[in-house]
Amino acid sequence: MMKKFFLLLFLTLFLSGCTSQTESSVTLKFSTWGSASEMSILKPIIDDFEKQNPSINIELMHIPQNYFQKIHLLFASNLAPDVIFINNLNLPVYANHLEPLELSTDMYYQQPVAALSYNGRLLAVPRDVSNLVIYYNKDLFDMHNVPYPENDWTLDDLLNNSVMLTNSSLFGISFEDDVYYALPYILTLGGDINNINAGMKFYKNLVYKYHSAPSKSDISSKTLGQMFLEGKIAMHLSGRWLVPKYTESAKFNWGVVIFPGVTPCDASGWAISKNSKHKKQAGEFIEYLSSKENIQKMTASGLIVPARKDVVFNDKVFLEAISHSKVLNITPDYNKIVDRINDTEF
Repeated sequence: MMKKFFLLLFLTLFLSGCTSQTESSVTLKFSTWGSASEMSILKPIIDDFEKQNPSINIELMHIPQNYFQKIHLLFASNLAPDVIFINNLNLPVYANHLEPLELSTDMYYQQPVAALSYNGRLLAVPRDVSNLVIYYNKDLFDMHNVPYPENDWTLDDLLNNSVMLTNSSLFGISFEDDVYYALPYILTLGGDINNINAGMKFYKNLVYKYHSAPSKSDISSKTLGQMFLEGKIAMHLSGRWLVPKYTESAKFNWGVVIFPGVTPCDASGWAISKNSKHKKQAGEFIEYLSSKENIQKMTASGLIVPARKDVVFNDKVFLEAISHSKVLNITPDYNKIVDRINDTEF
């Protein structure tokens, strides 16, 4: 199945002259971010690939912090990795440096495919799609006699719940000084990254008008995840990446519900550098990483929502969230716009 899936990619690389390389051993540089738990899943997959492909060595470039700043320097120095893990928010910045991929996308949800495409060309094979959802503390809802949120709730319901759950030692909803976490409010109220007024006003009112979300001084040096685990925030807007942590560490009953509106589609995947001298082997490596079997391994840990439709995933809330997401019109200056908003609006 996967050989057929990647046939068009390999045919494209063949026609571009990439198969003129000899079969002697090559080393592929592969860059990725990721937590220790993610690396514990990824490294055995890389080891298995090398065993099955003894002529291909993988040089893992694990960059857990300031990933895209370092990737930018590598591109600027003509030292870009052969295979690059990338997300849709940064993909346009490197679009001219990535190999367009001509392959069937039928097995993927359409949102991550669209998110990882630029000017109509797919530039990365999707691994996951991670939309923002609401984690909520069921015990706190019970204590305050507030009904659990359901998938048909509204933004007004979220506001009302956050107010009812707030007291001197508890905030009803999370708040972060980052436009990424304001975007669900902005998109739901009809705006976008260039029209943030109504949504940003609603978002900031949670802190400065209703006092149902923590200010920066309330958070201090803690993370919002820590505050949620400590029972100091009743609802936390965040992504799938928190499921393993909350599953392991929460001492209370908690649930997940879709955000009451529209969330930005956040997708990640693997791309090939246009200047790679080993594109054929890079394609083989991505084929292996993105196989049903290996995506299943990453999914089973709770780490990701798979972009592949044929991978077993039973968490209906996160699947429902995909259909409520919107693929943003990301341009190369997106990060500059975000930085300006983050510097001036919070």
